[in-house]
Amino acid sequence: MSEIQRPGALYQQVAAAIREAILSGEFTPESLLPSEAQLMARYGVSRPTVRNAIAALRAEGLIDVRHGKGSFVRSSGQPVLTIERRVSCTTEGKFVMPNGDIWQEAEQPHTYRTRTTKDTGRLLQLDTEEALFGCDRLLVDPNTGTRAMHRTLIPFQVAEAVPLLGAEPCKPPAAIYWVLTQAGHTLSWSETVRAHMPLPDERTALQLPDATPVLHVARTAHSADSRPLFLEELRFGADRAELAYRITTDQQPARGAHA
Repeated sequence: MSEIQRPGALYQQVAAAIREAILSGEFTPESLLPSEAQLMARYGVSRPTVRNAIAALRAEGLIDVRHGKGSFVRSSGQPVLTIERRVSCTTEGKFVMPNGDIWQEAEQPHTYRTRTTKDTGRLLQLDTEEALFGCDRLLVDPNTGTRAMHRTLIPFQVAEAVPLLGAEPCKPPAAIYWVLTQAGHTLSWSETVRAHMPLPDERTALQLPDATPVLHVARTAHSADSRPLFLEELRFGADRAELAYRITTDQQPARGAHA
C-alpha cells in the first residue's frame, strides 16, 4: 500500500503517483493498468478519486481508456508509418509519389466548390473568398491501419487556364502535376508542417485516441515565376506516422566581382 501523503488535490496526488510508476517502467507501454479497485487499495483513496486521476492522465496522453477492457499505458515507441515527402519524375515526365501506392480510399472522394480561407489564401497568395475547386479523400494504409485526411485545392483561375483541371479537379496530386507540366508549367514545391489538437471531425475520421495532436502538412506547387498553382493538404495522427524529407543544396547565384 502506497498511501498518498503529498500536498495538492487528492486526485492529482494519485495521478502523480501513477505517472511516476509509468515513467519508471513499473507500468510498461501497452500494459493494462491495475483495476480501479486495485488502485483504490494501493493508494488508500476512493473510487471517484481514482477515476479523476485516470481522467487527468488520459488528458495528458499517458494512458488510453479502451471501453470494456480497461486503462492501458500508451506506447512511447516510434510511429508505425514513415511518409516520404519527396517528388520523383520518370524519364517519360510522369510524377511519382513515394507513398502513392500505399494508401487506399476508405470512402469515395468528394468534389466540391469552395473559397479560400485566411490560411489557404495565404498559401495560394490569394485574397479570402477566392473561388476554388476542392477534393477531399479519406485514406487508409492497409498494412498499419493509419488513416489520413487528404485535400486538394485548385484556384478557379488556374482551372480556367488549364481546362482539364476544371473538368476533373479530383485527380491525384501526381496526375495534377502532369497536367500542369503538359500545360507548359515548370513546377517547384514548398511545404509547411504544423501541429494542432484535433477538431471533432478530425478525431472521428482519423480514429484518434485521447490527447493526440494532428500533423497538418500543406504542400504548394508553384510555377516557374513562383506563382502558386495548386495546394495539397494532408492530416494524420502524430502518434501514427512521421514525415521523412530528402534535403539537397540549392544552387546559389554567383556573386558579382568586386570593383
